[in-house]
Amino acid sequence: MTDQQPAQQFAQESTYPPGAQIVVRDEEWLVKNVTRTTDDGDRIEVVGISEFVRDQESVFFTELDDVELMDPRKTTLIDDDSPNFRRSRLFLEAVLRKTPLPQSERGLALADSFLLDPLPYQQRPAQLALSGKNLRPRMLIADVVGLGKTLEIGLTLAELIRRGRGERILVVTPQHVLEQFQHELWTRFAIPLIRLDSAGIEKVQREIPAGRNPFTYFKRVIVSIDTLKNTDQYKHHLERIAWDAVVIDESHNLINRGSLRNQLAQLLAPRTDALILASATPHNGNARSFAELIALLDPAAIRDPERYEAKDIEHLFIRRTKVSPEVRDQMKGQWADRGPSESVHCAATPAEEKVFEELAQVWLPGEGKSVSDVPLFPYTLLKSFLSSHVALKATVEARIKTLTKKDAPTATAAELAALHRLRELTADMSESESAKFAALVHQLKAIGVGPRSETRVVVFSERVQTLEWLRAAVPVALGFKGKALQEAARVMHGGLSDEQQMQCVEDFGLADAPVRMLFTGDVASEGVNLHRQCHQLVHYDVPWSLIRIEQRNGRIDRYGQAHPPQFRALILTSGAEGAKDDRTVAERLLEREDEAHRNLGTAEAVSGLYRAEAEEKSLIQDLLRGRTVDESLQQTAEEAGGTDDFLADFFGSVGEEAAAESTAAADVPRLFTGTREFVDEAVREVYPDAQKQLDMDHDTKTGLISFKPPPDLIHRMKALPPDYRREQRLGERLLVTLNRKLANLSLVRARESSTSSWPEISLLTDLHPVVEWLTDKVLVRLGRQEAPVITADVPAPTYLIQGIYSNAVGRPTVVKWMAVTGDKATDDMVAILRRAGVGPTMANPLRRHNLNSLQAGIPAALEAAETFLSERSADWDKALIEPIEQYKQRLSQWEQPTLAGEQTRAKLADLADSLLTTGRPMLRVLAVLNSAAARV
Repeated sequence: MTDQQPAQQFAQESTYPPGAQIVVRDEEWLVKNVTRTTDDGDRIEVVGISEFVRDQESVFFTELDDVELMDPRKTTLIDDDSPNFRRSRLFLEAVLRKTPLPQSERGLALADSFLLDPLPYQQRPAQLALSGKNLRPRMLIADVVGLGKTLEIGLTLAELIRRGRGERILVVTPQHVLEQFQHELWTRFAIPLIRLDSAGIEKVQREIPAGRNPFTYFKRVIVSIDTLKNTDQYKHHLERIAWDAVVIDESHNLINRGSLRNQLAQLLAPRTDALILASATPHNGNARSFAELIALLDPAAIRDPERYEAKDIEHLFIRRTKVSPEVRDQMKGQWADRGPSESVHCAATPAEEKVFEELAQVWLPGEGKSVSDVPLFPYTLLKSFLSSHVALKATVEARIKTLTKKDAPTATAAELAALHRLRELTADMSESESAKFAALVHQLKAIGVGPRSETRVVVFSERVQTLEWLRAAVPVALGFKGKALQEAARVMHGGLSDEQQMQCVEDFGLADAPVRMLFTGDVASEGVNLHRQCHQLVHYDVPWSLIRIEQRNGRIDRYGQAHPPQFRALILTSGAEGAKDDRTVAERLLEREDEAHRNLGTAEAVSGLYRAEAEEKSLIQDLLRGRTVDESLQQTAEEAGGTDDFLADFFGSVGEEAAAESTAAADVPRLFTGTREFVDEAVREVYPDAQKQLDMDHDTKTGLISFKPPPDLIHRMKALPPDYRREQRLGERLLVTLNRKLANLSLVRARESSTSSWPEISLLTDLHPVVEWLTDKVLVRLGRQEAPVITADVPAPTYLIQGIYSNAVGRPTVVKWMAVTGDKATDDMVAILRRAGVGPTMANPLRRHNLNSLQAGIPAALEAAETFLSERSADWDKALIEPIEQYKQRLSQWEQPTLAGEQTRAKLADLADSLLTTGRPMLRVLAVLNSAAARV
């Protein structure tokens, strides 16, 4: 670069890196994030720093506005009169923090920064996302129930944010885990998500300008899949948005082609850079369906959807079980081993025996024909009765109502008569005639559930009628009275709204909430954390699916469980001849699930069907053929053998080589020892009298920092969950800390509160809005295009220069922090600063430097820096080119006979090329080191 090159050319050939200052519409702005658009050039997200627009957030497009990136040759040098050169050191640290890590950096930068145990197995999904094995950070996290997939997602998103690839995030989950997911990402990672769902949208809509797309107004949102799948309502919004990252939890629900969920996934997948799918049961037993799920991540990963191997997609998925070596070794002492599944035999009462006899003789005879012409309906009756007489009544009434709607032939008349006999047998039955009810009350008392106990239990049943009956009757039988009688139990099933379901889960997880029993259906068997205050689970009835049993047990048998989970199942037994009681199916399935869990870590592959509904249907059909449970499981596994070899690979533990890989740490240059030192010095610089200016109280003994947030910080906090802002009254006072133990204690106490599950004190991670706010405040302490001069121990003036190469989509591929002395440039800026004595203990002699002379040396220093970069760029690009070329090679072998397939291939090839370094580097003068002995 020479003096003759115009500044405009320099600006046109450069990107606008986060932390840089630009001028748009005659106002100064600080760049926060940049993305490339198809038609409008670079999309630049900024915050105002000049007086008129200070702290205002905005977005500019380079094709629509004149965006002036400061010509680095016109940098103005200034003396720094702050103590210990604090202003300069903070400025340099802020630039280091605001600059995204380059595409070539594969290590983890923030793994040890958050409120969670540093477990390498939970860090490996983030490592896979950044590994370069895939063109983009896209993967399926398929860990079994309870290993902490939400934490793995949080770590991955945090690393993407640090790389400038996580500004716009969409999280899609089932409705009953919305609040849980939102809570985990904020309290543990300081990643705020705004809930745009039913009541959530009502709480924020008054903040949205009329007609504004809520998905553009809020950058990081969480929505239930049941809300978002209504593509007619949201499609026009979603089609106009490009996301940095999309997360879809319980992604096995996306598989059915043509379903609303599948249409939603097909809409979102091409409109996001990073895509994270999560499911403990991602395979439905059909190779083609699973290939379609993988195609959301990478359309070219599988050449033949009927025939492929696990190694074809190993760069796109990660799968571990509790018995995987890396998990087992790392979880010692942090996840109590589960106890055995105890079968509690309940001998049928005389009234129940009459029902068993009627079912055995009329509906499910060992020989002869059933009274029903519908083969599966007798088993529907049996399962209803094995749940409760209340559920059987409801099933009988529903069937009678169905049959009486049409002209009944002779066979239907006989079935109606049999139904009326069952109705008579159950008409007057009460709790005293239910063997399982008596056993449940006895078991609950034995484990300590009662009016004067803190013990909690979750009771599962498949039937809503059973749940409602138990909710009303069990607290009375246990001796709860008065107000406690109404508060002791909650019932949760799919008939409740998402708000009601989330409230049930939250109440059950708060230590000082009065709820002691949660009666729930299988709506709570996926994704819900019930282990915070509970390690006791009772199957009032047992689902006829190994997968469903495992999913139920996983609600309390999961990472973070401090006590050995205890499982009990009520097994109704009968002495009636030919009766199919719970010993026929339920007890044997419990034994098989327990065996599979201990030997394999999961039970889902035992039947080879991989879907709970398919398992149950197949089992009932085999029972009709006279097979036992063991014969049925063996037969279905053999019949599923076409995909069994692949699934054995895919659903097995990770390979030894992958498990043995250490989680590499990123090379993140820092001038300060950590966030604590940076925050302390930033507050001193920006608010010299913080006690008065912010009403700040810093308890040095505990580490608690309490202060009144100024208006510009309050404005930023609109990105935080509204419930959290309101309940903790954040607009009046903020409680934050850099003490991890204190933050964790606050989180624990929140779970013990009946008023709010949000902790009062939040941990100041690098991603926390308070840290980001202070970082921006530090950056704008210097004026437009100013750089400080620091008196340091250097032999000659040393220019500190930032150099960034970017790709065609505007993301950094190479970032270098250079020091230029004379015509020699190096990329060890931080090391040179330390050797020169730049640090918190250095003295500032208030030396006045010859700024004109130093400024005259800027063009030559920039030229030396660019020469240094250009001479080495080919070597740095090798790390980027190799995986991209490998992907393009794989893409060339992807056979697609259709026009749509060829168009997809062309788009993916263009995407691969766009990730390569392009153009000249962006250069920025950050500071100059000059000797105290230099002549003025």
